Amino acid sequence: MVQRILKLFYREYGGLHKAALLLAVSAGFSSLLGLFRDRLLAGTFGLSRSLDVYYASFRIPDLLYNLVALSLVSVTILIPLFLERLNISEEKARHLINEVFTVFLVAMVLLGGGLFFLIPSLSKLIAPGFSGQDQVNFILLTRIMLLSSILLGLSNLLSSVIQSFRRFFIYALSPIFYNAGIIFGIFFLFPIFGLKGLIMGVVLGAFLHALIQVPGLLKLGFPPKLSFKINFSDIKKVILLSFPRSLGLGLNQIVLLFITAIASRMVSGSIAVFNFSLNLQSVALTVVGVSYSVAAFPTLARFFVNKQIKEFFNHTISAARQIIFWSIPASVLLLVLRAQIVRVILGTGLFSWTDTRLVAAGVALFSISITAQALVILFVRAFYAAGKTKKPLGVNIFSSLFIIATAFLLVGIFTPNTPFKEIFDKVLREIGRASCRERV
Repeated sequence: MVQRILKLFYREYGGLHKAALLLAVSAGFSSLLGLFRDRLLAGTFGLSRSLDVYYASFRIPDLLYNLVALSLVSVTILIPLFLERLNISEEKARHLINEVFTVFLVAMVLLGGGLFFLIPSLSKLIAPGFSGQDQVNFILLTRIMLLSSILLGLSNLLSSVIQSFRRFFIYALSPIFYNAGIIFGIFFLFPIFGLKGLIMGVVLGAFLHALIQVPGLLKLGFPPKLSFKINFSDIKKVILLSFPRSLGLGLNQIVLLFITAIASRMVSGSIAVFNFSLNLQSVALTVVGVSYSVAAFPTLARFFVNKQIKEFFNHTISAARQIIFWSIPASVLLLVLRAQIVRVILGTGLFSWTDTRLVAAGVALFSISITAQALVILFVRAFYAAGKTKKPLGVNIFSSLFIIATAFLLVGIFTPNTPFKEIFDKVLREIGRASCRERV
């Protein structure tokens, strides 16, 4: 039995559909854990200011991870470079990983330490609506959360090797352990440490996210080690190729920073409404879009490295068709059953009927974009497998600016007792009706 488990653990998944199925099943299970996590948070806090503080504390660490850590450990860049070195010799591939690992640790410790002291000043920009104890809690939780950025960045580095050898089962376990750590924090650490316990659970989850990949690296013979002989031309190449990608992801986090800042000035629970809605639509996005994109990327990178351009395009088209086939029904299902889904998943404890109505409205809007978001994930990975980084970055800059501008505009338009708000409420009136029927 143990040998069978180990064989599954280290098995190579070469086919697109088998790998995508494995990742989809794993993503589905991880998403279920994520929904259970959200249910615990919703039932414990409702749409409260405490939950707003919890979600807001992710913003600075996530920006550090996406903008800085991924400049060195982005799998979309490391996998092609690693495979290129591996075609020459294992020693060169191993040396590349060790160099990146060393520079990553030094950079993250220095930058994380600097942010630790700057967070009190940054808090006034990121959460201007917080004051008093809420601001104190936000600063404390954000400081603790910085550890998760370092651990997730390290995990990303480890997964680049794991995915290069197409050991997707190991990679698929990481998000499951991440959510398990957060749930452990809600059950066991929060009753002891309060809000700090929730963040300690997130850090524990990030640690498990990285730890589960270590046995696979040892088996493959590529455990990262500190290197005191750095070829900075290699690091420069990694950064130059990774920076557009990490900047693109950083832009996404900057958008979330603006949304968090806007929502912090609104009624309590506004940040939580946005995050609950985002998490619910992310289930379908992760199961379909991310699964096929992750499964396709190593093969796309191999095709491009070996100059098999026709196969490269055919593989991309095949993955896109599968994403469209599965994402459209998922989007429609989420849109039609939004109120029922929200109530079943989050409707417990302090999460009221009004809370259900607000989150369902957010889910309705997010569900419309699931297919487009899933295809974007695939196309971006295809561009990066081909070493093309500028076009995805340009599109991301434009879309980020558009989102920020329209967020400010629409918040001003959709104020109480305006025609726009009344029309919008009528469009989503079924949410209110569903909630009222359930209340009866």
